Amino acid sequence: MLGRMGKLEELIASESDSTQTSVVSARRVASQRDEGELRAMRFAMRISLAFGVIMLVGKMAAYLMTGSAAILSDAAESVIHVVAVAFAAFSLRLSTKPAAPEFLYGYERITFFSAGFEGAMIVLAAVFILYAAIEKWMNGLQLENLGAGTLLVLAAAALNAGLGWYLVRTGRRNHSLILEANGKHVLTDSWTSFGVVAGLGLVMLTKWKPFDPLLAIAVAINILWSGGHLVWRSAVGLLDHSDPRIGTEIRGKLDTICSQLGLQYHGVRYRTTGYRQIIEVHLLFPHLMAVGEAHRLATLVEERLPRELSVPAEVFTHLESAEDHAAVHSEEHYTGKPE
Repeated sequence: MLGRMGKLEELIASESDSTQTSVVSARRVASQRDEGELRAMRFAMRISLAFGVIMLVGKMAAYLMTGSAAILSDAAESVIHVVAVAFAAFSLRLSTKPAAPEFLYGYERITFFSAGFEGAMIVLAAVFILYAAIEKWMNGLQLENLGAGTLLVLAAAALNAGLGWYLVRTGRRNHSLILEANGKHVLTDSWTSFGVVAGLGLVMLTKWKPFDPLLAIAVAINILWSGGHLVWRSAVGLLDHSDPRIGTEIRGKLDTICSQLGLQYHGVRYRTTGYRQIIEVHLLFPHLMAVGEAHRLATLVEERLPRELSVPAEVFTHLESAEDHAAVHSEEHYTGKPE
């Protein structure tokens, strides 16, 4: 026992030397974003909102010029996009606020609600597009100025493609589901516009006008799937879905850290707030180890694990005695680990 305690003291000393200067930094990364991340995300959201308004104006002008059902479907999607971006901007600002007495875990989970709202708006746009396309087809198709209208939509598609790539990249780099969802929405909008351009090209080449509403219906089905996927992702996030990929990484890091410290662990639970992982782990200590010593080792685990994971995280530990663990608990409790 004394030999083991000596080994633990050596490990603690070496850990203290290597981690003392980074403990504050680790805690900051685990619990909140730095100012550079916040500036990057807010700038990206402002750019998205400004471009959304410009795209909407351009597409509405193209529709008024042509009377095309396909362009109307694209413009309708842009209306939804502007509304969704405005809500996403609000959600982003709220999600970065520090925790308060009424919200002790912070506001980050608003990201899931924001993604779900954006997905629902996309589904609503798809329903409107289907209705408008079928109504126009039944009432007779009147198309004009297709060349100029198609060029406007093509320009909007190219701009949206670049913007969508930028938003998705920024969202993933900063672990922001709000920005990533918004970027995917913009990319969906760009593919919709490219599809509209292709369909209008077919109308001009073949002179067969039904290509226009048929393409609008195809666009509606495509964005219906995209919106449904966002709603599903929002739902599983709110239900505390545990990503198996993250779980594998957590287990690998815990195996290494606890092996080095001579500890056992179980009862690992983890969930995401939309930005960081909240991780709970039960640590098993020798029955005769002093509480202060056990607490120091547990603190090392809490500080090292977030630094070594590829995603922001905050770790909570529960200290238990290894020898009489089962006897202490009157009821069976969770002792699993990520697969």
